[in-house]
Formats: sequence, C-alpha cells, structure tokens
Amino acid sequence: MEKEFISYELALELKQLGFDEPCLAVFNDSKQFRINSESRNWNDNLVNGDTISSPTYSQAFRWFREKFGMCIVIKPIDDKNLELGYNLLKNGLMMGSHPTYEEAELACLQKLIEILQNLIVIVKSR
Repeated sequence: MEKEFISYELALELKQLGFDEPCLAVFNDSKQFRINSESRNWNDNLVNGDTISSPTYSQAFRWFREKFGMCIVIKPIDDKNLELGYNLLKNGLMMGSHPTYEEAELACLQKLIEILQNLIVIVKSR
C-alpha cells in the first residue's frame, strides 16, 4: 500500500509549494511513514507539529490540475515501444520517456514540482 503514496522528499517539496489537501498518510519529524484512519491536512504545523502530508500520486496530480491547471497524460510512445512518456498539456510537449508507468509518473511529478518552483522564483524576482 505504501507505494501508492509519494516519497518523503516529494511530500516535503509539495508542502513547501503550499500543498494543503487532506491525506491519510503522513511523515513525522523522524521521516517515519504511517497511514492513518483519519484523513486531514498534516501539513498544518500549528495543529500537527512538524508533520508532512504524503498524498497518493493521484491526489498530487489532482492538486496540480485543480490549483494550477497543469494536466498530464502518461501514454505509450508508439505501438512497438513499451516506454512511457508524459505530456504536460499546458504546452503540449513530450517531456521524456521511461520504461515503466511508475517511473513516468514519478518523473512527471518531479517535473511539475520543478516547473512550479521555477514559476515561484520568477514571480518573487519581479
């Protein structure tokens, strides 16, 4: 079940970007992962201390889609090639290829985080 949730490193980056959705999974201040029976915003430090929400991949992609309009598609590149690529629909570019769906999903999430971080830097520098 743990593989459905994003890693500590990605969860921390999402927290820094403002991710505030209710999640079942959480990392504590020792980076220990646990799945709870209660879904809530574990990123609220005032209530939950130094915890970090760990969303599922689908929750993270939904957050990017609903909050920033950044949509993705992960699909086979061609009929003979089992590699998968992802497409950021915002600009329609194929961003990379990967041998498994899970690797494409991870690379896509990392790219969405990178794009949003770069946008924040640009906005802050103005």
